[in-house]
Amino acid sequence: MTTRAGFVALIGEPNAGKSTLLNRMVGAKVSIVTHKVQTTRARIRGVAMEGEAQLVFVDTPGLFQPRRRLDRAMVAAAWGGAADADIVVLLVEAHRGITDGVARILDGLGEVTKGRRVALAINKIDRVKSEALLGLAQDLNDRFPFEKTFMISAERGHGVDDLRQWLARQVPEGPWLYPEDQIADLPMRMIAAEITREKLTLRLHQELPYQLTVETEAWEERKDGSARIDQVIYVTRDGHKGIVLGKKGETIKAVSKAAREELEEFLGRRVHLFLQVKVRPGWLDEAERYSEMGLDFRDGNG
Repeated sequence: MTTRAGFVALIGEPNAGKSTLLNRMVGAKVSIVTHKVQTTRARIRGVAMEGEAQLVFVDTPGLFQPRRRLDRAMVAAAWGGAADADIVVLLVEAHRGITDGVARILDGLGEVTKGRRVALAINKIDRVKSEALLGLAQDLNDRFPFEKTFMISAERGHGVDDLRQWLARQVPEGPWLYPEDQIADLPMRMIAAEITREKLTLRLHQELPYQLTVETEAWEERKDGSARIDQVIYVTRDGHKGIVLGKKGETIKAVSKAAREELEEFLGRRVHLFLQVKVRPGWLDEAERYSEMGLDFRDGNG
């Protein structure tokens, strides 16, 4: 049998369902999923096997109008992910249709994806009637020559197998890029930090939009097979530190417990997780923080 392998970039607006689709394709939780927009920062690659084909997914940050350095670096990473991939899949939310943001992406798509195959995936199809879906598909295809259109629900799994099988047939022939049992090429330290950041985002909701980041400072493998993981949560203000800690440390305890349980499930072994909160007013402008997130600090200029 001939093996195939290639990179697939998932692009779209924030919250279009890219992370959910990636996790569904890969069959494991690789990219954090929250209800807050712009939660995906680094270009996380999940690896999915389909027959003799290996699909390496690039889960790009959502494309939006950037205002700050971090925003600009995220948008640059998203377009960079599309430009580097063999196939690009644009996700559009069925119930939101062609928003201003989708229109902007469509305008930039031709330039970035020159010579690449681009498919359309209309997501969250369970939220609209079928005639509206067909109209939206037609409208989008009138604006850009998509090679194929898929109707999916990433959350429920509808249509995802069809998309994965089609992608498997389209990627180039060649050797696999990763060992078969490897689901993500993000270092485990970064995945661990993402898991904790997800728990913080879910717990704090609107209180701390994007003003925090998590870094795994130390990872110690213990003789009994468990792992000790030390992480730092960076916030920009003293007041934020109090919010993260919560009354009598309740918030940080709950976050630590939820993150530790998920890490144990992910790693299949015991984890001792230690969290610290530090105030760093300028972390949004520190090159080092960006490289920890897999972003290029220089892309934030402009």
